[in-house]
Amino acid sequence: MKIPTGSTGKPLRIVYEPDTIKYRGEDFDCMYITFRDDELGEGYTTTESDTVWYNQVTNQYREKHGIPYQDEIIALRELYGVSAAKMSVILGFGANQYRLYEDGEVPSESNGKMIRSAMNPKVFLDLVRSSRHQLTEREFAKISARVEEVISQSEGWHDEQREAERLFRSGRGLANGFAPQSVSRLKNLLLYVLGQMGETFQTKMNKVLFYIDFLSYRERGMAISGLAYQAIEFGPVPQRWDRVYSAFDEVQEQLRMVQGQECMSLVAGGDADMSAFSEEEMAVINEVCGKLKDMTSRAVSKLSHEETAWKEHVGKSDTIPFSEAFKLAGIR
Repeated sequence: MKIPTGSTGKPLRIVYEPDTIKYRGEDFDCMYITFRDDELGEGYTTTESDTVWYNQVTNQYREKHGIPYQDEIIALRELYGVSAAKMSVILGFGANQYRLYEDGEVPSESNGKMIRSAMNPKVFLDLVRSSRHQLTEREFAKISARVEEVISQSEGWHDEQREAERLFRSGRGLANGFAPQSVSRLKNLLLYVLGQMGETFQTKMNKVLFYIDFLSYRERGMAISGLAYQAIEFGPVPQRWDRVYSAFDEVQEQLRMVQGQECMSLVAGGDADMSAFSEEEMAVINEVCGKLKDMTSRAVSKLSHEETAWKEHVGKSDTIPFSEAFKLAGIR
């Protein structure tokens, strides 16, 4: 997050303050971000800081009411090959309403549940058929053919869903920083990090992923990997981290002897495809990799032990709350 300068030309002091915000008649806890000019005794916000605040609040609302996230809304339309305008027609929304949802507006509870229902291609095909007279014959034929193709391919997607459930212990929500849960994204994130850092011990990779996700939540209001974290004796680790690293053939595990002890290291056995990651996500990933690349596993573990996220939750069975992201000390 870019920190603005104050009246003296020096960067302003960033302040994180716990707050409770009322959104659509409900209270949600969040962290409010301001930049303090101590010379003038005034505080300011920026578009970036307001976006982080907005994402914290609205994503909690989405989780509570079962409303799809912005990326899911975009991906659904792209899956069916339908324009935003036609999605509004098929789902019975107002003109251009679907586009507004893609741009970040939070759907009403009823519209959100309609979108979630449409994630079932058989349900969506029925909606397309019900909208036949609102589409041209060409549009109807093209959309129907595409949805039927999606239905025929659904068995493979069910396999991926089962694999996701095996790797991601906590579902998408506050526990995992509201990050998308995609087996493909996770695999490519691991390959990219290993490509940037070279051979990496599992103990270090655990901390690298922790810093990527918690920094992303602090900077964007949303994590990246889809994993949730626990604080164990040796630092913060992703839940089911052992399954995560062994799940992909491209992530090669190698046994090394370090000071008479067997340690498992990881090596990239293929190239990463980062096309699914945004510029903002890549900036966070690269920042963490750049910071931790030349540090030893021991040094990175020691760094993570200075984090409140570890000190306040070590030995507890619950996940580390992502509110701890606003207390990060090891990364700027």
